[in-house]
Order: sequence, then C-alpha cells, then structure tokens
Amino acid sequence: MIRLLLAEDHHLVRGAFVALLGAEPGIEVVGETGRGDEAVRLARELRPDVAILDIDMPGLDGLEAAERISREAPGCRVVIVTGHGRPGYLRRAMAAGARGFVGKDNPASVLATVIRQVHDGGRYIDPDLAADALTMRECPLTPRELDTLRAAAGGAPVSRIARELHLSEGTVRNYLSSAVTKLEAENRHAAVRRARDMGWL
Repeated sequence: MIRLLLAEDHHLVRGAFVALLGAEPGIEVVGETGRGDEAVRLARELRPDVAILDIDMPGLDGLEAAERISREAPGCRVVIVTGHGRPGYLRRAMAAGARGFVGKDNPASVLATVIRQVHDGGRYIDPDLAADALTMRECPLTPRELDTLRAAAGGAPVSRIARELHLSEGTVRNYLSSAVTKLEAENRHAAVRRARDMGWL
C-alpha cells in the first residue's frame, strides 16, 4: 500500500484528489493539508511514501516544501502538481528533489500512474513542460539577485530587505538595479512579475 500525503490549498480540488486517488487500488491517503509548512510537518510525522504538492500554497510554496521534505523526510518522494505551465518551475522542482512534475489538467488515472512510478523509484516529467524547459533560456540572475528580488516581492523597503538579508542598503540597491537591468524591466516590481512569470521566483 502506497501511503500518500496531499497538499493543495483549494478545498474542492483537494477533496477531489482525496476521493479519486483514495479510490485507486494500492493507494491510501494518510494526510491532507492546504499549507506548505503543514505539509512538511505532516511528512515528518506521518512518514508517507509519496507527497503530492501544489506549487501555490500559503506558509511555504510547493517548491520550498519539496526541498524541506526531501531533507527532513528523505523516505518521502515528492510529486509537484501544478496548473502553471512555467518551465522555470520544472527546473526548480527537480533541484528541490521532486521526483515527478505533472499538470493538474491530467486525469486522476494519470496522476495515480505517476504516484506508482515515483514510488517504485522512477521519475515522471510532463512531456510538454520538459520540451519547453529545454528551449527556455537560463535565468540570468545570480542567486543573490534572486534572493533580493524575492525579498522585494512583497513591496518591502530597501532598509527592511537589507536587514532581512544581512546586507547594506547600497548592496541591496545594486542587486535590485542589476536584476531590473538584466530582466529589461521598468522597475523592481515589474522585474518581480517577469521573474515569477518565468518561474524563477
């Protein structure tokens, strides 16, 4: 029996997943949540075989949760399920330790097959997203520029970003300016939007 943890913040979608996947032979849903941080806690406590994580969740997003689950509950294999066809997310998911990446538009039978495949030690990557990822340009931002842009995403002032990242305000301004230039954006808010659209944030 494959012990499954489901993390999806939309109640109707999560309920459908629980009902459809719970009816699949050999799969038992042992936990469910709508928050990424709760998914990490449940993975540690319940020790599921596979965790299905949506990307957009409060607490932690699915990619951050995948990274922590891979580290804190290494016996649990992670499958990312997303409605966003952003190839940048695929690269980040694989780097975070995810074993599967599948679109929400697939039927439950496909997701069940992916769960079994990943549980048996395999991988599954949505073919269309894989093709897009191969042709997509690499993120031009350095890790520090990404960190600074991520910290700026909520509209925080430079002084707060500097404190959060333990940098000087001048360094933060330099990183933000560099990110804006590289992304050919009008300002840091537009740079955040562009980086998110590409799946880099």
